[in-house]
Amino acid sequence: MAASIRNMRLFANLNRFRQYSWNNSCTLVKYYKSPTFQARNLFTQSSITRASSRVLGNCQSFCTASAKSEDYHSIIQDDEKATGPAAKHEFQAETRMLLDIVAKSLYSEREVFIRELISNANDAMERLRYHHVTGVIGSDLGAPLEIHIGADKDHRTLTIQDTGIGMTEEEMVDNLGTIARSGSKGFMQELKEKGDGVASSIIGQFGVGFYAAFMVAEKVEVFSLSHKPGSKGLHWVSDGCGTYEVAEAEGVKRGTKIVVHLKPDAIEFADVDKVNEVIKKYSNYVSAPIFFNGKRINRTEALWMMEPKDVSDTMHEEFYRFLTGAYDRPRYWLQYKADAPLNIRSVFYIPDTKPTMLDMGREGNAGVALYSRKVLIQDSSEQILPKWMRFVKGVVDSEDIPLNLSRELLQNSALISKLRLVLTNRLMRFFQEQAKKDPEKYDLLYKDFGLFFREGILMTADQGEKEEIAKLLRFESSKMAAGEKVCLEDYAGRMEAGQRDIFYLAAPSRELAETSPYFDAVKEKDFEVLFCYEPYDELVLMQLRQFDRKNLTSVEKEMVQDKEKEGDTTTQDDNSLSDTDVKSLCTWMKQMLGTKATNVKVTRRLSNHPCVVTVAEMGAARHFVRTAFQGIPEDQRYSILQPTLEINPSHSLIKKLSTLMTTNEKLGRMVAEQIFDNAMIAAGLIEDPRVMINRLNDVLTLALEKH
Repeated sequence: MAASIRNMRLFANLNRFRQYSWNNSCTLVKYYKSPTFQARNLFTQSSITRASSRVLGNCQSFCTASAKSEDYHSIIQDDEKATGPAAKHEFQAETRMLLDIVAKSLYSEREVFIRELISNANDAMERLRYHHVTGVIGSDLGAPLEIHIGADKDHRTLTIQDTGIGMTEEEMVDNLGTIARSGSKGFMQELKEKGDGVASSIIGQFGVGFYAAFMVAEKVEVFSLSHKPGSKGLHWVSDGCGTYEVAEAEGVKRGTKIVVHLKPDAIEFADVDKVNEVIKKYSNYVSAPIFFNGKRINRTEALWMMEPKDVSDTMHEEFYRFLTGAYDRPRYWLQYKADAPLNIRSVFYIPDTKPTMLDMGREGNAGVALYSRKVLIQDSSEQILPKWMRFVKGVVDSEDIPLNLSRELLQNSALISKLRLVLTNRLMRFFQEQAKKDPEKYDLLYKDFGLFFREGILMTADQGEKEEIAKLLRFESSKMAAGEKVCLEDYAGRMEAGQRDIFYLAAPSRELAETSPYFDAVKEKDFEVLFCYEPYDELVLMQLRQFDRKNLTSVEKEMVQDKEKEGDTTTQDDNSLSDTDVKSLCTWMKQMLGTKATNVKVTRRLSNHPCVVTVAEMGAARHFVRTAFQGIPEDQRYSILQPTLEINPSHSLIKKLSTLMTTNEKLGRMVAEQIFDNAMIAAGLIEDPRVMINRLNDVLTLALEKH
């Protein structure tokens, strides 16, 4: 083996070979005998005669051993040759115009011509397979059904050869000489009329895929031999400029061989790495075996087409890593198939790793690839799942997907909307099932991906869809221990007869929620309250508005709407200020606060807090403060919010303030302003509480003057 390698290197150093072909060792012998070799050799013919036989023998042995070790297999040879006169044909005027469109404008990426030619080759073999199964042809197919691809950078060619059904001269003129005339499409129509399901294996629809080669080709040659007995080998050639020639050919094997002579600016498509990448990207799952430069390239199965019971956990994990390029394992996967109302074969994965900031951004790419009959259409389709589900990875394959002419874009919005709805609902139902099956595992999912669920509610217009997504939300509850989560369905199921509202309270933490004056105000009614710790939780519930025909109501709004004791200034216990003192204090505080407070009045709903601020729509006001208050003068802010200060006449601080208003008006003014600001902070309506630090220092100074 080592000697063989040394001999190969010697050949290269002596420049005795211009190219060493791994496809077939015979190439070495042919090249050795060629005039090019004879002209370029640096030694006498006798020297070559003495040395070449030993070196060639070693090289051929090495090629054979290497080919065997790597399962080398190729049918691509240069044996085909046109014979006899060529019949010249012209494309029709309309065809020439369409050909120009196909070659220059139809496809967004030039690389898709490889996908189109492979798809055509696969269809040719599916048609032959059908004829074989139905007995139209004999029991012996001869050559196995395969696709072989070869790239030759030196000669600037890409060759794609299949062992499929082949073409007669009439079929060649019809299918290659008439654009938008597809043999595959005609075959599909014939099978559908017979009610035969084999049509689902055929990829081609429009008859333009072959012409995609002219995006990169200065000339295209086609050699073909029909499966029909007595057929002759044929050679078709065109530069795509309006004419083509058809002649008989010898050395042609059954099937079709396409040789794309690449333009100088398309030499990348003769590069092994580039072609390998394109094949794996678009055609990795086609039914037929694909050999590239003699090596089988499409060994990965289309897992989504298999029966779910036949797919192991290990297979899912390996496919997920292959699909995403990730190193983690999926925390969930769902393999889903349906035949009605649409034909769907799909598999979805939820990553185990937390999403990055890029994933959370709405500019992040969708994670689902769209296939049609196992051929890639879009590697990240934004039309199959809603934008908020972009964290889901996977594959969707459907024969019913309406594609445009280039098979790159989707058409028929009604069908696409139906497909999107079916898949979205199935995924949401899957998440609900997992939440019931293993709540702890689902809680971890919600912690990492809950932001996407909230986004779905905010971005969806349909109320029914909002409520379906809302079933996935989780909150802590006043009736549950810290850390335990509850869903809206559980809350609604526990509601007392006659209760029409689901209550929630926004607070940064459970401690602040349970000590909030607003929670204090509804505690006596023994309502269950959901705690919203994130600012967007409150916004989501505001947008949701209803769930299961029950209103979603913040406890602050409940205070505003509750008229039971509103305006009642009569004292109810001996520990409270008198009616006269309360009226005087309210009048004085309104005067001290000026435009900050729209009104000052009494509330009997507080037990542990001196006062509380209410506005008409507290949640919306908080959101407005966080997003739009910057740069607005302070007096205008209060004019927009129109807060009402409600004081608790039984609280010691309020009673003391009633005394200060006559005994120490300066300190009383500062205390009145401070408790108002404290109430605004508790309501989340002050953007920056640092503005009150100087006043706090002054209050402390005055309070400590006698000490």
